[in-house]
Parts: sequence; structure tokens; C-alpha cells
Amino acid sequence: MEQDLFEFLNTNKKLLQEYVEVRISIFKLELIKTGSQISGLIIWLIISIFLLFLIFIFAGITFGFLFGELLHSNAAGFAIATGIIILIALLLTLFRKKLFINPIIRVLIKQYSNEEEEK
Repeated sequence: MEQDLFEFLNTNKKLLQEYVEVRISIFKLELIKTGSQISGLIIWLIISIFLLFLIFIFAGITFGFLFGELLHSNAAGFAIATGIIILIALLLTLFRKKLFINPIIRVLIKQYSNEEEEK
């Protein structure tokens, strides 16, 4: 039995080497594909967060001037706008897991599971 196994391996050594090389190449390509998709998702998230940050800043400035006009005091208007921004930041911090962390984890898991289904 052991002799047959060695004979089989010797006669098919080249085929086994090619098979292993092909499997390694497939694994590398799948790793590159997964890494690329996750990198693209992360870059998209960073750009989206940056744009939302800009919108948040300009909205704060706009509301500061709006409240300043209503109260006839820019200082009071910007103080109210800052208070609202701090309140929003606190709420986002309190609910960060539900609003940000869990959805991102779900997207990454869904992305990875879609790749597994394609195989």
C-alpha cells in the first residue's frame, strides 16, 4: 500500500505541483479581490465621513448666523448653534454602536459572505 502511494506520487509529481501552484494563484487572486473591495469600501466611508463633516460645519455656520440674526447677537447665535452641535455629537457618541459600528460590520460580513457564495 505504501509502495503504491509513493509510485503514484512519483508518477504524478508534476501534476500535483501544477495543481498546488494553481490553487495558490487562485487564493492570491481571491485575497486581492477581497482586499480591493474592502479597501474601496473603507475609502468610500472616509470620503463620505469627510463630506458629512463639511456639511456639518457649514450647517453650523449657517445656523449660527440664522440664530444670530433672530437674536440680534452673533455671539448668542453661534453659542446656540454650538450647543446644538454638541448635543448632536453627544447623541451620535451614545448611539455610535447602533448607528455606525454594527451597520459597518454587517456590510463587511455581507461583502465577505457574497464572495463565499460566488465560489
